[in-house]
Amino acid sequence: MSATFAAAAAIPVREACARDFTGQLEQSSASLATVKKLIADMLAPKVLDVDLKAEYPQAFLRALGTAGGFRGAMAPEFGGNGLGLKHVIQVMEEASKLCLSTGFLIWCQTACARYIQMSGNSALKGSFLPRIARGEVLVGTGLSNTVKSCDTIEDFRLSAKKADGGYVVNGVLPWVSNLGTTHYFATGCPAEGQARGEDGLVFFLVDCQQPGFKLVDCAHFVALDGTRTLACHFRDAFVPDAMVLSHPGQSAAYVRRIKPGMILAQMGLGLGLIEACVDMMKQSNKTHAHVNQYLDDQVGDIEAALQEARAASYALADTLSADPQADVVLDILKLRLAGGEYAVKAAHAAMLHMGARGYLQKSPAQRRLRESYFIAIVTPATKHLRREIARIEAGAAACAVA
Repeated sequence: MSATFAAAAAIPVREACARDFTGQLEQSSASLATVKKLIADMLAPKVLDVDLKAEYPQAFLRALGTAGGFRGAMAPEFGGNGLGLKHVIQVMEEASKLCLSTGFLIWCQTACARYIQMSGNSALKGSFLPRIARGEVLVGTGLSNTVKSCDTIEDFRLSAKKADGGYVVNGVLPWVSNLGTTHYFATGCPAEGQARGEDGLVFFLVDCQQPGFKLVDCAHFVALDGTRTLACHFRDAFVPDAMVLSHPGQSAAYVRRIKPGMILAQMGLGLGLIEACVDMMKQSNKTHAHVNQYLDDQVGDIEAALQEARAASYALADTLSADPQADVVLDILKLRLAGGEYAVKAAHAAMLHMGARGYLQKSPAQRRLRESYFIAIVTPATKHLRREIARIEAGAAACAVA
């Protein structure tokens, strides 16, 4: 196993609460079988259009909601299936085996659903979560700038001012995905007059049709251009209290509830892409194993690391589903870092195994290589993760010395 993955592979698997898993396993198996069939029927024929023509797979996303693919993100009383974060990761994994753009859109939809689920806004949960679960409402997550600003990597791009019955928001978010004129998304920013830091933020749900808000087309990407990623312009946009997920004074605790699951769920992208790369390497080895054996990264090593990553991801997902504030943040950061780095390694290996065939414009090998870099740069990016791991470990070392 590669040294890149050693830290994640060494993550101790924590015991989940004792419960009867038999019914859940059967329910999960049936749900994933439905998801796989939908992917084969609806998504597979559209993969090249999503990648090369930037086609947004809206029909598939709505069908996936109808099929129950988003239901792990919310509690049963709000349309969920009780299968939790592991089911979210598994659905993303299945889509990402074929198309990372679609896998990422599933992450956007379910991440936003979890932000609402973990808020204290009961009315918003009741009105939005069942419709998000069914795919009737499509949602994005605009927390990249929020997370990076909280971690002092960049400045906040939005600001909010308290007004009667809500907040007035100004600023620009350059890149938010899974958007459209009828969509919603979650974001957070400092509220004027509040304490600096995580506890002075307001988090809220944005209606893309509301006054003072505008979607603007932005730069195009080498991959994932079908994710409907747009710039979001706020000009004295009023956000009512009814759309607020967390007010200042509550926001530090809210961040602690949502951030670990937000990061861990992205492992669905890496797991699916790595498995696709393993499959390509195996296919190539049917005819070219005699020469592929001289490449640095062999299919057995990558497949073994994939299984370790999957086991760690599912165990941590069950832990967070049982307790969203479990003390597993460092484990999640290390796993997510290794997942991103290993996605790039696996895609590189698949490309070299495929050779000239992988370099064709419509080859999945070159597409997976382009997609793998997205996993390494999407928030939290490789450099962001390494910085946060170093900060946490330095703090732990300081406490140990003290």
